[in-house]
Amino acid sequence: MRAQKVLELQQQSQKCSVGCPVLDRCLGGGIPCNSVTELVGESGVGKTQLCLQLVISAQLPPSLGGLSASSIFIHTEFPFPFRRLRQLSRAFLASHPDLLDPCDRVFLRAVHSAADLLALIPIIETFLLHSPSPVRIIVIDSIAALFRSDFDNTGSDLRRRSSLFFRISGGLRRLAKRFGIAVVVTNQVVDFMGDGDVRVGNLGNGLYSSGRRVCAALGLAWAHCVNSRLFFCRDDNEKSRRMSVVFAPHLPHSSCEYVIKGEGLFGQETTSV
Repeated sequence: MRAQKVLELQQQSQKCSVGCPVLDRCLGGGIPCNSVTELVGESGVGKTQLCLQLVISAQLPPSLGGLSASSIFIHTEFPFPFRRLRQLSRAFLASHPDLLDPCDRVFLRAVHSAADLLALIPIIETFLLHSPSPVRIIVIDSIAALFRSDFDNTGSDLRRRSSLFFRISGGLRRLAKRFGIAVVVTNQVVDFMGDGDVRVGNLGNGLYSSGRRVCAALGLAWAHCVNSRLFFCRDDNEKSRRMSVVFAPHLPHSSCEYVIKGEGLFGQETTSV
């Protein structure tokens, strides 16, 4: 498929609000369906919180930026944050008292290895075909955790890892396109150890968080497996946080400061492009 055709499809795809109008504007309307979007950042910058907001916002009608749909949340590393989901749900219901409890429309699944995730994809496909309510969001939090300990730095293991990358991403893209789903994966960062520049996307001067130069975990092979990458970072004093579009076929480079409150993650009006 030609690049122009991919761009047109992304621009035409339905988008789901992330629960904040400022962040939605930065994202051109929200997270796109028929696509795989990656959220990259160090621990504690709010990636999981944004995912929780997304699965709640997906339940809104399209007139309010949602998809009138349920979600699947696959957690791979820590216990699922039930308390935070309930806290965000209470804030959501305070603004939308006519809707049902959002917790009832989030399907959870724990996965502990890349092989388990690959095996889960056809099970999800069958579930989507027979689900009593439409599912339009799939979250995987986080993808990096599945590859942390099962692979050594040998040629054979690196080839096996790359093969799993493409098989998993191929399955996720197939689900996204067949069912009109927005797939969101979170990824971690590692310290950048190279001497030169490795440009991936719009941020040619590199990615920086908490005063360190970092790069997305899993390397360049995984970067080719996602359609869009968003970077979440802290500044040196850890008081300010920023979301930036690293690459996306339907978006220009843009960035937005945000804060995390009890009611959720919210962009600041001082948006720069």
